[in-house]
Amino acid sequence: MTKYSILTALLGAATVFAQAPAPGPGRATFQPPMPPGPNPNSQYRLGPDSMAQEGVPQGEIRGPFVIKSDVYPGTQHTYWVYVPKQYDPKIPAALMIFQDGQAFKDEAGDMRAQHVMDNLIYRREIPVMIGVFINPGRTPEQPEPNLQEWGDRTTNRPAEYNTPDDKYARIITEELMPALNKDYNISKDPEMRGIGGSSSGAIAAFSVAWERPNEFRKVLSNVGSFVNLRGGHVYPERVLESPKKPLRIFLCDGRNDNRGIGRGGAYDEKRDWFYQNVRLMKALTQKGYDVNYSWSMNLHGQKYGGMILPEMMRWLWRDGPVSTDPNDMTERSFRQPAAK
Repeated sequence: MTKYSILTALLGAATVFAQAPAPGPGRATFQPPMPPGPNPNSQYRLGPDSMAQEGVPQGEIRGPFVIKSDVYPGTQHTYWVYVPKQYDPKIPAALMIFQDGQAFKDEAGDMRAQHVMDNLIYRREIPVMIGVFINPGRTPEQPEPNLQEWGDRTTNRPAEYNTPDDKYARIITEELMPALNKDYNISKDPEMRGIGGSSSGAIAAFSVAWERPNEFRKVLSNVGSFVNLRGGHVYPERVLESPKKPLRIFLCDGRNDNRGIGRGGAYDEKRDWFYQNVRLMKALTQKGYDVNYSWSMNLHGQKYGGMILPEMMRWLWRDGPVSTDPNDMTERSFRQPAAK
């Protein structure tokens, strides 16, 4: 080889290595080669809706709280509760539950959902809502998930989140909701309840709404693991074969998510995240669901989903009650903190 060709080969190898992302939510440790060009996540940055803004009332995050589980005996779930300044205990509030709560609320993370809710509630773009950040179940001896280890190797996350059955729906509706209802006035209208997550947390959120549509009807899915980790690739067929349910779903994923290529180069479409997300979108669309979606260039993770989280929330909650009276100065004003 010439000196030029050797240098070119080395630079090419270095580029592929540099583009290989660190293990993230639900990501396999093996990363096949990336396409040429910049890192697929290089274009995604959080905007002002994801940042604390001067003059916007800042909600409070309470917790951590712990509930024990009878669905998976011996495990427990840690959760935090976001309470906006506009919350009035006399008025039923909307509800949004985020799986992998530690990642959705982290001040240095990619989602920062509490700031998104602060800003959108203040501007009347979403209703006043209680936010809940819940972590996957674990035994008391197991560590709490964190941004480096979401719990796939250390908690009950794989069983709870990736199995397409009703067990996780029972955790949310039979164990978490009673605890929340003791302390907060949460709307009993399923149209006022949403649930979301990333990766395995996204398929878990979808499963809750799918199994309990009379409890939750809005689903936010970022890089959802609708793949054969524990049989989750079956949802497109379930959607087509089942009566339509009153759900609203926003899916987002990237062309450089996990693409089902193994170490030996063999391709498994059941382990192709992007392909399976597109399959689910097509099934939901064919069945007439209220579905929205956005496909970008991102890797597996929350870089793109975090950037568009405000838009996903606006779309999911777009039909909140609105007054069109031009003399309604309350409606035409930013939402102020509730009177004490």
